Amino acid sequence: MSIEAKLHHLQAIQKLLAPYRYLYCVDLEATCDEAEESEPARKFVVVSDQMETIEIGLVVIDLESLEIVDEFQRFVRPLINPTLTDFCKRLTSIQQADVDGARTYQEVGEDLRTFAARYPDAAWASWGDYDARQLERDAGLAGCPSLLEGLPHFNARKWHAGLHDDRPKSLKQTVESLGLVWQGIYHRGIDDARNVASIIKEMLG
Repeated sequence: MSIEAKLHHLQAIQKLLAPYRYLYCVDLEATCDEAEESEPARKFVVVSDQMETIEIGLVVIDLESLEIVDEFQRFVRPLINPTLTDFCKRLTSIQQADVDGARTYQEVGEDLRTFAARYPDAAWASWGDYDARQLERDAGLAGCPSLLEGLPHFNARKWHAGLHDDRPKSLKQTVESLGLVWQGIYHRGIDDARNVASIIKEMLG
């Protein structure tokens, strides 16, 4: 990719973000199930259209200073499949006690709206489109507004792929390819959100 093409793509991203003061970098973890290679074939406990968010991690970037100014993290209690699968616990490191004592999706939404009121004029970004689809799925299952209802969403993985003219990579691969230091535990909402913020700061800086 030429320097000119890269600059053009960066300017397009900056134009998209120009109306906003804050960018929320968001990552969700959700109930899930998958068979291990050593396991016999079995029916999955959690099917894709019944996945429920069990953690939301959100990091606030001030787009004027490109500094991280706040964070929000909550576990969420799933209602359809309240017992986490062994696969889910291994993948996310989230344990049963974390979600058993958590508030529901609707209650966490109320917490998040109170938090977000401190940072108006915001949009949000995630690594890929999964998180946006999952929030809509949660809202449908819970019969309430999405956690980030009304805020525009951007796909940071597409931004990065466009700037570097490469195939979209996993979050961890991208952090390492940029020479950044990976923060925390992979597939934990708040840690992944911090790493998304790190990539976006690198892109915009």
